[in-house]
Amino acid sequence: MTAAEIEARVLYKDSLIIVVDKPAGLPVHQGPGGGPNLEQSFVHLRYGLPRAPSLGHRLDRDTTGCLVLGRHPKALAKLGKIFAGGRAEKTYWAVVHGRPAQASGTIDLSLTKLTPKQGWRMVVSPDGQNAVTDYKVMGSSADGRLSWLECKPRTGRTHQIRVHCAELGCPILGEPIYGRAEGAPPPDEPLHLLARAIRLPLYPSRDPVEVVAPPPEHMLTALAACGYIGAP
Repeated sequence: MTAAEIEARVLYKDSLIIVVDKPAGLPVHQGPGGGPNLEQSFVHLRYGLPRAPSLGHRLDRDTTGCLVLGRHPKALAKLGKIFAGGRAEKTYWAVVHGRPAQASGTIDLSLTKLTPKQGWRMVVSPDGQNAVTDYKVMGSSADGRLSWLECKPRTGRTHQIRVHCAELGCPILGEPIYGRAEGAPPPDEPLHLLARAIRLPLYPSRDPVEVVAPPPEHMLTALAACGYIGAP
């Protein structure tokens, strides 16, 4: 990303953190195979400081929305304690296939990582790490084929919301791994998962910092079909 492109995606900035609107399809950092990544653009977000900001947490390559960066080591240490202590309140929006049987509920299914030759994935396992997600149906399409969910993870496991939605019987639209029938072709559309908002208790004498990301272009049609009317 150019300086103008990454700066246009800044949702919030103060002396400790920057929150950017991560685009879908771009990994946050370089993997073993190299290639373009969002971290390469952080040099454009120094805003007068001697070093570029660093990742305070992670989002999947295919997820879009609120990504928190720490502007210096002290900020990163503070963010690390907040995330590790479960004090960061995260809200996701997902458009899923079908509709859950209950309008709201909690998914409590532990997850573990499998690494077969065809590629790693997360699976439900009683021996895995605790993973809990609260969800609420925000709306559904007239034909009942799609639903818009608000998901609030209480834990921060890899692919947690993606696996939990699939286990609910409602895989996310555009999901390339979880909930696909065996042998089915990859989906044509991008993953419809947005890190909609994040709430961080950064300052002891102030209200928590709350940042909201707009839905990306590729989710707007499906969200509108489920009742979203374009509110900020």
